[in-house]
Amino acid sequence: MVSYLFLCLFLFFPHLYASFSSSGSHSCSHPEAASLIQFKNSFSITQTWFAALYCDEIAGLKSYPKTNSWKEGTDCCSWDGVTCHHLNAHVIALDLSCSWLYGNFPSNTTLFLLPHLQKLNLAYNDFNHSKIPSEFGRFESLVYLNLSRTLFVGEVPSQVSHLSKLVSLDLSSWIYDLTFDKHALEGLVQNLTEVRHLFLDEINMSSINPHVFTNLSSSLRSLILAGCDLQGKFPKNIFDLPNLNFLNLGGNQNLNLDHLKFNRSSNLEYLDLKWVSFSTEFIDSRRKFIAGLPDSTWSPVSLKFLDLSHSNLSGPVPRSLGNLLQLTHLDLSMNQLSGQIPLSILNLTQLEYLGIAGNSLEGSIPDEVTTFPNLIHLDLSENLLNGTLPSWLYTAPSLKQIYLSQNQFSGHIKEFQSKSLELIDLRNNKLQGPLPSSIFKLLNLTHLFLSSNNLSGVIEFSMLSNLPNLKHLDLSYNSLSLTSNATSTVNLTSLLLSSCNLSEFPQFLKGLKSLESLDLSYNRIEGKFPQWMQEVGNDSLTYFNVSHNSLTEFEQIPWKNIAVLDLSSNLIRGNLPIPVSTINVFLISNNSFNGEVSSLICNVISLQILDLSHNNLSGIIPQCFGNLSNSLEFLNLKKNKFYGTIPPTFAKGCYLSNLNLNGNLLEGPLTPSILNCQGLEVLDLGNNKINDTFPHWLGSLPQLQVLVLKSNHMHGSLCVNSSKSSPFFSKIQIFDLSSNYFSGPLPVRYINSFKAIINREKIGSTVSYMGVYGGRDSSFYTYSIGIVMKGQYMELVKIFTMWMIIDLSNNQFEGEIPKVIGKLNLLKGLNLSQNNLNGGIPTSIGNLTSLEWLDLSSNRFSGTIPNRLADLPFLSSLNVSENQLHGQIPQGKQFNTFGNDSYKGNKGLCGFPVSKGCNIIEPAAPNVLEKDGSKSNIAFGWKVVLIGYGCGVVLGMSVGYVKRRRRKSKEVNHGNRRRRI
Repeated sequence: MVSYLFLCLFLFFPHLYASFSSSGSHSCSHPEAASLIQFKNSFSITQTWFAALYCDEIAGLKSYPKTNSWKEGTDCCSWDGVTCHHLNAHVIALDLSCSWLYGNFPSNTTLFLLPHLQKLNLAYNDFNHSKIPSEFGRFESLVYLNLSRTLFVGEVPSQVSHLSKLVSLDLSSWIYDLTFDKHALEGLVQNLTEVRHLFLDEINMSSINPHVFTNLSSSLRSLILAGCDLQGKFPKNIFDLPNLNFLNLGGNQNLNLDHLKFNRSSNLEYLDLKWVSFSTEFIDSRRKFIAGLPDSTWSPVSLKFLDLSHSNLSGPVPRSLGNLLQLTHLDLSMNQLSGQIPLSILNLTQLEYLGIAGNSLEGSIPDEVTTFPNLIHLDLSENLLNGTLPSWLYTAPSLKQIYLSQNQFSGHIKEFQSKSLELIDLRNNKLQGPLPSSIFKLLNLTHLFLSSNNLSGVIEFSMLSNLPNLKHLDLSYNSLSLTSNATSTVNLTSLLLSSCNLSEFPQFLKGLKSLESLDLSYNRIEGKFPQWMQEVGNDSLTYFNVSHNSLTEFEQIPWKNIAVLDLSSNLIRGNLPIPVSTINVFLISNNSFNGEVSSLICNVISLQILDLSHNNLSGIIPQCFGNLSNSLEFLNLKKNKFYGTIPPTFAKGCYLSNLNLNGNLLEGPLTPSILNCQGLEVLDLGNNKINDTFPHWLGSLPQLQVLVLKSNHMHGSLCVNSSKSSPFFSKIQIFDLSSNYFSGPLPVRYINSFKAIINREKIGSTVSYMGVYGGRDSSFYTYSIGIVMKGQYMELVKIFTMWMIIDLSNNQFEGEIPKVIGKLNLLKGLNLSQNNLNGGIPTSIGNLTSLEWLDLSSNRFSGTIPNRLADLPFLSSLNVSENQLHGQIPQGKQFNTFGNDSYKGNKGLCGFPVSKGCNIIEPAAPNVLEKDGSKSNIAFGWKVVLIGYGCGVVLGMSVGYVKRRRRKSKEVNHGNRRRRI
């Protein structure tokens, strides 16, 4: 954003800086000199980071303390940054931008005693969160005012609008430090009738109606309102301003534009509308460029810069883009554009930047040898493009950066003739064959990313020594072989060699003293961690991944600044190494570590993600883990031998989003201190010895999506003995209480509260998994879970965000399935098997149109199987065996795919696929009409209505029959029915 600002300054009024530095032939008056000295003394001189960043690095302006040249007794017209009138020596311009001024800005500063001031630039100083004094309105002669990025805060005073002679105004803020009152902004727009350049980016305007900009001055040439949180529709007439040359509305995600309609005499050269939404498709039925440009010569032929990224555009890329012959920068990335890249784009011979990443483009890239002779940056990544790489890619003389990752390009990589290339990103394609030798002659190359292709051949690592500037290399997931016995002379920063058939730590690593990231995962490295590897990146290494190998020993962590360490899926034995204090992510799952976990691990206060799962660790879980909960977000201790109780020490403000203690020997009740973890999304305590009633209080965790309490000693009813109407488990998606001793009716109130399963907005076609971002590189770490799906236990390393599963199997639930179960329209899996449920199968299950598996086996269900179940489009697994069902099995659709095992143990069922035909006349049975219209064959002529408070109305059976069933399940089968996981 800042670069745009300084670009405008140089493009539109370079004379200002020239005039700032010139001085007149007369000496300035004593009062003005004294005022300047007093103003200077109001501040200290301190170099701030943003002065160095924005002045020196981005804008190319030198930052230094200009006021050091201001000495009493000398002519102020000769002072640095001061300009005087050439006739009367009055101070008329003051440029103190990037001057290291620091301190509160006095409202009565002597700066306001300079009545002849016409130009004032205080940009990129630090005024320490002062408010902009209203006294700025005194400068009646001011034509240029720049207060950008000065750490002023609060409301912009309305008096600024009194500066009616202003030609240029820059109040650009740090993000939302400044705000605009509605009336102050209206006054500014109405009164500044001469303004040509108006820069108000990153000022908070969330409460402003964009309609206020309808009456902008016709003299306006430059307008920047980027990142202002403008909301609603921006006025269309902005494109009717006859002199508008530069427009930036980018970063206003809640701002909306109808299709843009340009004046045929438009002079617009720069248009940035990224993150601004358009309400229509990219092209209409007449194939006009709806996001603004008609197909005819009315297009703004002067346009040089166009950014419409992240703007909700859809449809094909319009051919009319080829009319913009002056275009040097085009960015249409991160939209929903489809179809092929139009050939007309080859007309854009002036193009230097082309970005259409993150869309759904298909087909091949247009290929002509003379294409894009001036192109510097190409980004077509994350599309569906295919074919071979175009020939011009190898010859474009100016090309520096190529981003073509995550497409479907195939064929060989040919020889590069251009020597200007600095970055090549071809990851996640279908490219094959050896690497061309020309890659190792690209002397300017800094980044080479080739992972996840079908590349083959042998790479001699010494060949990389020909690339003196190479910093980042990724060759992972190919069929390449690397060889070298020599120490490398390349000064790599990151080296990614995952799945490269390595059988040992490569010797060339010895020379990489400045390495920051190293990935050797998914190789065949065996044995002990070598001593010499401790010196590789000893002071610099922050990321090291050696997971999925066959290491057997790893005694200590030598790297002083390591942030992410992944040793998971090896064969490492011994005690758990204690991570260094800098670590954020520590992953050692799927090894053979044993012994107790030392409490010293709790000294690592920066720890965000800790995965110790699938080891042989034992002892009690350190109580101090509760103290880590102010930083720890992900704690996985699954499948170890921890015993004792869950630490009751989770502190207020706990950050945990995933707590997995599944598969240990934990016992006792749950600790209510878990409620301090208000961001908890996944709680998995399954396969332990926890003895407690159902923890209803967990329902108040506002973010809880996955609750697994399976295979414990939990008991009692799930009835909620409360009249409170607040929702329980409103975000729950996976609810697994299987293999416990829960009894009573199914929890109607909970089912009614599962709002995420009832009305969650669907997430489209994009695959998304539950997880958390962690580490300095903010990598995404997915949650895992073990669950029964379609009758099979599965360990899932990722939890798909659209999975909705309820498993209450292998308990002692009684009564009927409540009809409200039919409200869970997004449910994918329902398992109620091995309970004491009775009555008919409710027809409301036919409403579960997302259901993929249904298991009602080993209960006492009676009546017929509702025909509506045959209409469930995704049902691929059904089990109603071992019940008392009768009548014809529904036919057609999904039911034709189910085998005899789905129905065994129901003697009264007939029709395909069981052998019994339905033409047999069955003995009459007492007909008791169920609520859903099916008939019960239970040999009792009466029913008792039991009222369960908070659990709905439950239809009960004969008291004697119920007692007999309970006795049977508790005494006879107590040992046999535990535990199906």
